[in-house]
Amino acid sequence: MMTRGVEEEYVKILRDYLTGQGEDQLYDAQQLGKWLLLRDISPEEIIDLHGRALEELGEVPEFVRASFSILTEVMIEYGNEHRSVTSLRSKHKQLQSEIAVASAMQKALLPEALPVYPGVDLGVVSVAAKQLSGDYYNFICHEDRLCLMVADITGKGISAAMCMSMLKYALDSLGEMQQSPDEMLHNLNRVVERNIDPSMFVTMVLGCYDTRSHSFRYAVAGHEPGFVYRAKEGRFYDMEGQGPALGLSPNSRYEEREVYLDVGDVLILLTDGVTERKIDRYYLQREELVEYLQAEVGSTAQAMADGLYSKLLLLSQFELPDDYTMIVLRRT
Repeated sequence: MMTRGVEEEYVKILRDYLTGQGEDQLYDAQQLGKWLLLRDISPEEIIDLHGRALEELGEVPEFVRASFSILTEVMIEYGNEHRSVTSLRSKHKQLQSEIAVASAMQKALLPEALPVYPGVDLGVVSVAAKQLSGDYYNFICHEDRLCLMVADITGKGISAAMCMSMLKYALDSLGEMQQSPDEMLHNLNRVVERNIDPSMFVTMVLGCYDTRSHSFRYAVAGHEPGFVYRAKEGRFYDMEGQGPALGLSPNSRYEEREVYLDVGDVLILLTDGVTERKIDRYYLQREELVEYLQAEVGSTAQAMADGLYSKLLLLSQFELPDDYTMIVLRRT
């Protein structure tokens, strides 16, 4: 609702403009318009304001007075649209606030720092394509065993953030039991299947590295297994393994695989935001990705992860179409 002071200000601007038609009055009118917009004053109210201002300045011809009825009717639809836009703007602000809270929650679910083990060099890059990510990674640390996992949650937004929270706390509980990777995925699948929307599922690769035997035992749930680099041969190999994604069936079973690492060997776990990268008009081929990885193997694990991310970002002209996560583990 407009106050008497606003009406007096409008009358003054209108009088001064009709008298001198100066640029100052037009500027003042623009500023008043912004003030009225911030207070959600509708177009119909502004028409009424203009009509009252004319009457303050002198006698208004009857045909001008009558024309305001037509103008008001025309502006009613504008007013309805104005209120609709205002409502949408308010809902958008509320949604942005909720997304900001969910984004902060997601960041709190990720590890604050990389674990430190003798003979192990770790590096991580995890970047969300948008404000909320569907990628998840974590570490479960024991005295001589380091478990690491990378997951991709179908869908985005707040539902993915809530699913990530469930994964985090379910994995913490399973990690305390020190189960094998296939057992952990089997039990985690039951938790996911019972607690997420039927339209959603989670892909994951989960493995445990024994720092004494230098073996990496892992299992796959509908996810890209990753790569292993053999330093003596100077080449990368695809890791093997497959299994159903988490959340599809309560009775899913998973097969455990094992690889051994010699000094200088490297494990790479990743999401499809790394492998399915579009460069210009074509998608990056696996052989090309391996070539880029090969160029980074002389670096530390973190420098290797950072170097590949920077290279792919440059090749895709700084576009990140999907969430990007990579864990690099090197035996030193």
